[in-house]
Amino acid sequence: MSEVNTEQTEVAPASDLADTKGVTVEQAAPPASPPAKAAAKPAAKVPVKKEEAKKAPEKAKEEKAVKTAKAKPAAQKPEPAAAATKEVESVKSARKTPLKTKHYEKALAKLQVELVKLQEWIKFKKLKVVVLFEGRDAAGKGGTIKRITESLSPRVTRVAALPAPTDRETGQWYFQRYVQHLPAGGEMVLFDRSWYNRAGVERVMGFCTDEEYREFLRSCPEFERMLVRSGIILIKYWFSVSNEEQERRFQKRIFHPEKHWKLSPMDLQSRARWVEYSRAKDNMFAHTDIKQAPWYVVDGDDKKRARLNVITHLLNMIDYEDLTPEPIVLPPRQEEIGYVRPPMSDQTFIPEVY
Repeated sequence: MSEVNTEQTEVAPASDLADTKGVTVEQAAPPASPPAKAAAKPAAKVPVKKEEAKKAPEKAKEEKAVKTAKAKPAAQKPEPAAAATKEVESVKSARKTPLKTKHYEKALAKLQVELVKLQEWIKFKKLKVVVLFEGRDAAGKGGTIKRITESLSPRVTRVAALPAPTDRETGQWYFQRYVQHLPAGGEMVLFDRSWYNRAGVERVMGFCTDEEYREFLRSCPEFERMLVRSGIILIKYWFSVSNEEQERRFQKRIFHPEKHWKLSPMDLQSRARWVEYSRAKDNMFAHTDIKQAPWYVVDGDDKKRARLNVITHLLNMIDYEDLTPEPIVLPPRQEEIGYVRPPMSDQTFIPEVY
């Protein structure tokens, strides 16, 4: 910034300095006229000594060329600097302050109550809901899934997190291993990674051939349209995370023993091949962001906000009604008539360490 300011001070009064510099170089200029007129007059009309003009005509041309060359970039330099400053200020203003834990937990509790209502509606209406969670490693997919399911019944809401395919599964139709996890009427299935593995990790790591990859891009939109036509509500989320935030979360996984299991060799490769994954994601979006099942991008840099935003969006994607039953009255406990409890010593209790 100091260099830019120095050039600005030298060139700022462009109309005035252009004339004053011409006078000092050519030495025979008359008194300077008003700035507006001086700017309009060409520099060639300024009187020059005949001897200097004869001896150094090329020198004068070079000096004029240097002046114009200096004036142009100096006038243009402040523009990108100002634009960069405005851009930084806009980014800073767009950043939100961290969400306080108290407010986050209060909002999450309300949303989880609504999730229970949604679950009852899905069960009552026999809806079939599929939610895909895709995105960068350490972008917050698992944490969001946990917050969704922790208050729901596993009989209604299931999580499908498939491991690497077996030898038998590799010989099947690609979508076959996922079809068996699709919901029946009255169920909701959350896929922690899905059939989009082929467009992501398999493509980047070379686990599939080019022909298999191209076939997936052709058949995936048709497969999803078929699911939608069959009555399945298909919702797709892509979790995005910045380079800096992903590195911070990876470092946290390295130094926290209880999180070592989250850091796999594929996660490390995702860091080493960041650009390749970005290209694969862009190509995947270009082919599979269809009208019947569009992609919804989640900013995962702030985990708390991302969880609340995803749950809110999921609730808004399905029209549901409140089926909360009438207040429950607990019946009285049955009296122990004719029942004799066996001695406590006949039972094996766990050690009371705490």
